[in-house]
Amino acid sequence: QVQLVESGGGLVQAGGSLRLSCAPSGRTSRRYAMGWFRQAPGKEREFVAALSWSGGNTYYADSVKGRFTISRDNAKNTVYLQMNSLKPEDTAVYYCAADPNVRDYYSAVSYDYWGQGTQVTVSS
Repeated sequence: QVQLVESGGGLVQAGGSLRLSCAPSGRTSRRYAMGWFRQAPGKEREFVAALSWSGGNTYYADSVKGRFTISRDNAKNTVYLQMNSLKPEDTAVYYCAADPNVRDYYSAVSYDYWGQGTQVTVSS
């Protein structure tokens, strides 16, 4: 079992930045692909970004390309989502996800492990 704990959410003005962190615990000896998803009120959960277990491949939703960056620090066993130039439409609960065998990085069903979510609110 892997437990994921997100942190770093909060309230920011449009144009500002936030960095989310996701720290897995438990069976972390395995290598996991990591993803970030978000869910706004009344909307379905949507893909934001993902990172292969090696860190060599990254994937982004078109809506965040050029503004968000996913990265991992293996020494700290932590995955980050750096969010710049935030927009009000980025407001959502952001979830960290992990899986050792991701087939479709863009699909939520590919990930077995999920964090509890962290709220990001961008004011206009």
